[in-house]
Amino acid sequence: MIQQVQQVVADKKSLDNLVSTIRIPPRPSLLVEMQKELNKDDPNPRHLARIIANDVSMAASLMKLANSSFFGLRLKAQSVDHAVDLLGMRQTEMVMTGIIARQTFATQATTMRKFWDISSKRAQALSSMVRRVPVVSSDVAHTFGLFCDIGVPILIDRFPSYAETWKKANASFDRGLTEIEDEFHSTNHASIGSLMARTWGLPEQVSTAILLHHDYSSLEDTATEESIRGLVALTALAEYAIHKYEGQENSAEWYKAGESVRQFLGIGVHDAEDWVDELQDLFNLPH
Repeated sequence: MIQQVQQVVADKKSLDNLVSTIRIPPRPSLLVEMQKELNKDDPNPRHLARIIANDVSMAASLMKLANSSFFGLRLKAQSVDHAVDLLGMRQTEMVMTGIIARQTFATQATTMRKFWDISSKRAQALSSMVRRVPVVSSDVAHTFGLFCDIGVPILIDRFPSYAETWKKANASFDRGLTEIEDEFHSTNHASIGSLMARTWGLPEQVSTAILLHHDYSSLEDTATEESIRGLVALTALAEYAIHKYEGQENSAEWYKAGESVRQFLGIGVHDAEDWVDELQDLFNLPH
């Protein structure tokens, strides 16, 4: 018994040592300042706009996104103040958090282009689906969609062989994706992504859902918060839609998740395919 306890302690220590070598990007000061303002009892849109305007490149990125067809605003933002007014403070926070995340991983620009394309589609799909299944607000759904797989670039940076592991894990029909990651690297993108979300002060729903988003048994666990289970279910469906949009009919993750997702959402096989078709139409809209 003592030997078993010592082994558990040794394993935990070696795991802690490993995690300490994985660089979680610190929460950027701009995000800290924005969150500080938004967490006030009476946040001021002018103060929020001033915080963003202090960073010229961030302000320009906000203006570009606010005036894109993604939001379809009736008016064009003429200034950062105007953009904040048009978008609202919470949606501005959502947009800025995504911009900051992209900039944080800009050093891997080439390999990250595909990653952010999928993340954007996932965020777009989730924002749309929570109108039909209101498990969380659209802002939380969008943020979760962007950060869902944020552990992937962190682990690519840490382990030279991780990209191959990620490919192998995504192709497995009979083993859990994170189980394969754990086997090769003693950690996985869900755990690391959840840690980053907490480090960056993102909503607890986001960090918890990131941790569980490949644990499909959680969909049947009534002890898990309904909003978390909803995000796990909708994300699996969104990922399946993205998979099909890219011309890949056979999705290992949907094979493992599909039945539990449909049961949780109370829909049939044909309903799920209809939802996927609608999401693919959404992806085809100009942005």
